[in-house]
Amino acid sequence: MKVKWKEVLALLLLVMMAAAAAGCGAPAGAPAEDPGDQEATTEIEAEKEAEDKDTAGTDDMNPRAREMEQALMEQLAPPPELKGGENIGVLIITLANPFWVSMKEGYELAGDELGIDVTVMAAPTEGDTKSQLETLDSMVARDYDAIVASPIEPYNLVPGIAKANEKGIKVINLGPPISVEALEEAGGWLDGRITVDFEEQGAMAAEHIVEKLGEKGGKVAIIQGILGAGQSEGRTAGARNVFEAADNVDIVSIQPGNWDRNTAYNVASNIVQAHPNISALFACNDVMALAAADALEAAGKREGVIIMGVDFIPEAHEAIKEGKLDGSVAYSIRVYSKAALILALKVVQGHDIPDKVFSPLALVSRENVAEFEGWE
Repeated sequence: MKVKWKEVLALLLLVMMAAAAAGCGAPAGAPAEDPGDQEATTEIEAEKEAEDKDTAGTDDMNPRAREMEQALMEQLAPPPELKGGENIGVLIITLANPFWVSMKEGYELAGDELGIDVTVMAAPTEGDTKSQLETLDSMVARDYDAIVASPIEPYNLVPGIAKANEKGIKVINLGPPISVEALEEAGGWLDGRITVDFEEQGAMAAEHIVEKLGEKGGKVAIIQGILGAGQSEGRTAGARNVFEAADNVDIVSIQPGNWDRNTAYNVASNIVQAHPNISALFACNDVMALAAADALEAAGKREGVIIMGVDFIPEAHEAIKEGKLDGSVAYSIRVYSKAALILALKVVQGHDIPDKVFSPLALVSRENVAEFEGWE
């Protein structure tokens, strides 16, 4: 019989194609893929993605800020129950100051992280004590579980806090102190307090100035905030005590800048005009320190003068890196606001709490500013 080679070749080709197709498939005897396995895998991936989103805000935290958070969480241990949906009101001083703008953002981020509803309100300006009290009164009418309040001065919020007490709303004092004595006279009280050591802030800045002045010493000035405000008085006292203890340092001026950039600019201009050989300026917040730097630059006197502030706001951070400022006293706004909300939760849930919770501090200077990249 005559072999038809074309037909044989075609048959061999078909066999080879079938073998190749079998090799690309599942091995013999392998179980078919269960659609349920695909769903389970998808759920696991979704959970991991959600966890990644939850931790994205903490994994990139500056190491120094993380240390502050750990120190604060130790003071607040054990933690309260989270994700309970509590409704917390927050009253800050004003959104006209970048520090308090950052505080507002910090509270809102922390509220999302902790699973609670947070509403932040503020007075129009740094010194509008009446409007701040009116804002507190409106918050008391909303029946929050707790209110975290930072007063413009020690007495302006006392009537509103007494009303909150009557309604059973817990009140936490953050930062500048509310007068406990005035509250007692009004029949009110505070349920908790979280703050920083304002005198220590002033002392840290002044110690850095004295160290930088060295043996030659020099003339120094202090630009305060609003007279009577707790943070202004504390920072001024801390700095003054350090300067007065230094034999080679002479305080030539202490004047209020009212936390205002324009006022502080004028104060610094007057100081440098009266004391052209001034060696250092300490301002009780960064806004005024930046204004003082601008004033001295305009007067042609910036070179060689040490200028320190407090709060380490983003603008101050950049100014220190650029050499415009010499330093600032820092505490993490992101950590501070989160700790305040945790303290409020502990009070609402009936936990025992410390009499006062203190935020750690850090001195930022031109020498170590690189350590504070990513600071919040």
